[in-house]
Amino acid sequence: MNQQINERKSAISGIGQSAVGRNLGRSGLDLTIDASLQAIADAGLTPEDIDGIATWPGQTSTSPGMSPVGVFELKDALRLRLNWFSGGGESPGQFGCIVNAVAAVACGLANHVLCFRTLTESSSQSSERRASVQGSGDERATGLFSWMVPFKAFSASNWTAQYAQRHFHQYGTTREQLGWIAVNQRRNAGLNPNAVMTKPITIDDYLAARMISEPLCLLDCDVPVDAATAVIVSRLDLAEKLAKPPVRFEAIGCAHHGRFSWDQHTDLSTQQALRDAAQMMWSRTSLKPGDVDTAQLYDGFSIICLNWLEELGFCGIGKGGQFIEGGQRISLEGELPLNTHGGQLSAGRTHGFGLLHEACVQLRGEGGARQIQNKPTTAVAAAGGGVFGASLLLRVCE
Repeated sequence: MNQQINERKSAISGIGQSAVGRNLGRSGLDLTIDASLQAIADAGLTPEDIDGIATWPGQTSTSPGMSPVGVFELKDALRLRLNWFSGGGESPGQFGCIVNAVAAVACGLANHVLCFRTLTESSSQSSERRASVQGSGDERATGLFSWMVPFKAFSASNWTAQYAQRHFHQYGTTREQLGWIAVNQRRNAGLNPNAVMTKPITIDDYLAARMISEPLCLLDCDVPVDAATAVIVSRLDLAEKLAKPPVRFEAIGCAHHGRFSWDQHTDLSTQQALRDAAQMMWSRTSLKPGDVDTAQLYDGFSIICLNWLEELGFCGIGKGGQFIEGGQRISLEGELPLNTHGGQLSAGRTHGFGLLHEACVQLRGEGGARQIQNKPTTAVAAAGGGVFGASLLLRVCE
């Protein structure tokens, strides 16, 4: 391999997460400060050491509670002196800010970058308006949404259901198979004291759940919460001297070769952005899918998680239903423990950052009751769906 893999110059040195819950009644900034100070302390740093900030998509009021805190508000709250910052929405999705931070560290623009993602979607919902649903307020639909809202495709549940319908038709995947993602993750959430949904469910419970957008039912959809999650991306040589063993970046995938669209793809049984990101990531390492000990994969809807499993090569294309059927392979005791904290379906919708946080927890051996028995050394964290995606191959520093 002749190319220089510059992401290997950086590592995650600290992690933090605020309280995670429904209708916490706390401001986004309050939650963000909690998560950020936890991450800084976890790394053994002080706010004076932080010289970069990155977030996605930046502060916005377009969808209530979707991104209530931006770079400048947190910078002022923590009195940070920054050499570099980034907070835009036009990036490879939720992990776009991680990709940007890694690039900044590799280029020498910053030493320790505070990356965060905050949501107050649960508190922002009301009987008049649902968070993250287009056309549910009084604003005019624009851009992509102007082609969706007239057909009552208000939500990502409607758009994502297309992928599930096509996957079912093309490959014979069934609801019973897809349901094992939800059942397995609820079992994992029962071992996570911070998860919001912990009551065990069965396949029968899943099949009986209210339909949202066929074939996706209520238990296929993630749970809106109020929460903030933060990670510190540091120079590897500095991270190795800090309080916790760093989690280093082996390879990153952030490619996007297809159209920026939810539905204008050549293959609607999957999501082109996931395929592009996965292929790029594997092209930047000699490791293979079989070397991965745990996968923390985006599950805003369960079909996205299944698409990631296939595109990352953990099973064949179209074989995802068979791979997850019965739940054994993806269980804590299985060959590929999946979303070990409960994922967004049960631990709460932390928009990908909770998955990255959990990957670090597992690689550090700090999972408590949900810790994978043979301490993992390699993990994949992936976020995004529809129009964008990014994947991170992580390794523990021995």
